[in-house]
Amino acid sequence: MPPAVQCRNLKKSYPDVVAVDGVDLDVARGICFGLLGPNGAGKTTTVEILEGLTPSDSGSVEILGRAWGGRSDNELRGRIGIQLQESLLPPKLTVREIVRLFRSFYGAGRELDEVIGLVALEDKADARYEKLSGGQKQRLSLATALVGRPELLFLDEPTTGLDPQARLKVWEIVQGFRDGGGTVVLTTHYMEEATQLCDRVAIIDHGKVIAEETPRNLVASIGAEQILEFRTTDDREGDERESDDRSGRLSRLPGVTGATRRDGSYVLSVSNIALALPAVLEQLETSAVEVAELRTHQPTLEDVFVRLTGRGLRDG
Repeated sequence: MPPAVQCRNLKKSYPDVVAVDGVDLDVARGICFGLLGPNGAGKTTTVEILEGLTPSDSGSVEILGRAWGGRSDNELRGRIGIQLQESLLPPKLTVREIVRLFRSFYGAGRELDEVIGLVALEDKADARYEKLSGGQKQRLSLATALVGRPELLFLDEPTTGLDPQARLKVWEIVQGFRDGGGTVVLTTHYMEEATQLCDRVAIIDHGKVIAEETPRNLVASIGAEQILEFRTTDDREGDERESDDRSGRLSRLPGVTGATRRDGSYVLSVSNIALALPAVLEQLETSAVEVAELRTHQPTLEDVFVRLTGRGLRDG
């Protein structure tokens, strides 16, 4: 069987920006594939092209083995589900009426009560859309994407703005869909979301795929067991040359595999914290530099992005 999603050299430009710049993707069936990157990286434009909502300037796209722009478009749309980043649903309609409306767009699909139960909105079935909380609206939007019993589900920033409890519920629904054999393509700038949900991740920056692997292998690629971050009270830290010199000296210390400076902090990739921490503190003491804050954590996809780009996922 062909991949669920395949695109080659996908490009899309607007008068003031190159949104997608030569993206290649292969998404196997039955997995959750994440497009991870900061706001403005080109994730949404890429997904809208894959969904057949936005034409590309060049490149090719195949969804479930078929290309957009032919007689089979309607049949293909019946096999996919789409949750947009923002949905404007009729405020006076009830949850049941909205699900019934979207169900009418498909020749086959789920029963109303089944899909409402799937997103845990049974007790809100007769509530108007305008009365729902943000999390409930997001789950209803997910219900409209699932009601046609799709093979492939596109989710664009599905949990942005949700509280932790609502986010966990959406994750549970997505995992259930994938575990049932469905394929998911989602965009996110939350590293926790990509780590929790995705079998494979493509990191996008400035319209290009700069890395693609499993979350675990991406994290392993930076060669660190720990990330050590610290800030100093040194007035010279505004001097770029001084910061670069210090980063270079830090990167050569025992147990340190790399060092960069970002947002006023030094960020060190550490292979042996027992060697690295004393060496770092000793060098700072020798330089008469006072530490204002110091912390360590396990490496994450955020650290991968910082290593690749020099900035954080939320920096945009």
